[in-house]
Amino acid sequence: MKIALIGYGKMGHAIEEIALRRRHSVVLKVSIDNTEDNTLENLRNADVAIEFTGPESAYDNINKCFEAGIPVVSGSTGWLNRYEEAVWNCKAQNGAFLYASNFSIGVNIFFEVNKRLAQLMASQKEYEVSIEETHHTQKIDAPSGTAITLAEQILQVNPFKKQWVNKESTNPSDLLITSKRIDPAPGTHRILYHSDTDDVEIIHTAHNRSGFALGAVLAAEFVYGRRGVFTMTDVLGL
Repeated sequence: MKIALIGYGKMGHAIEEIALRRRHSVVLKVSIDNTEDNTLENLRNADVAIEFTGPESAYDNINKCFEAGIPVVSGSTGWLNRYEEAVWNCKAQNGAFLYASNFSIGVNIFFEVNKRLAQLMASQKEYEVSIEETHHTQKIDAPSGTAITLAEQILQVNPFKKQWVNKESTNPSDLLITSKRIDPAPGTHRILYHSDTDDVEIIHTAHNRSGFALGAVLAAEFVYGRRGVFTMTDVLGL
């Protein structure tokens, strides 16, 4: 499989290493230093694109892949206010699109555990739920896309919480997400249900970027040759 890497920072390098190990080739690498190479002609030389950039460019990059006629896997965060537009564009152009806030296999299993725990705790008013996420200092966006996904899963079933917030709040209907930036932390997410009698918590800690990179390559392998809009639950059969 021929892969275009749109975004060639630390994550892009990790994805390249995994892709080559799995006997794929990387035919295009686009970084901030060679954005002029991100053309339709170059994209069409690839079988699939993996896009890890920033909120200011992700939407346009994804749509360019649709225009080029190649499937695209995206892990960029901070642009999801335009996610539904991207889905519409994908379907309109009969493309293939897979977005995930986190490609780690462990994290996607953690998402399923979080949903189940949230359902079990939904009627337990005496427990106060909160989220804490810790990443390295180079991660600009806060809260993380993974933390937002976890929060939204809880909000779907918890009748006592109406919205998530990323700052201290005295409103009992707010779900607090605390963001910490500490080096060298690849990523830790903690869900805590606290009461006067006990605590219930689940934690996922990444040791390095390899899990994210492997998941992104698995997602690219999955969308290759397909049409439609997918998630990591499709890739992992969850």
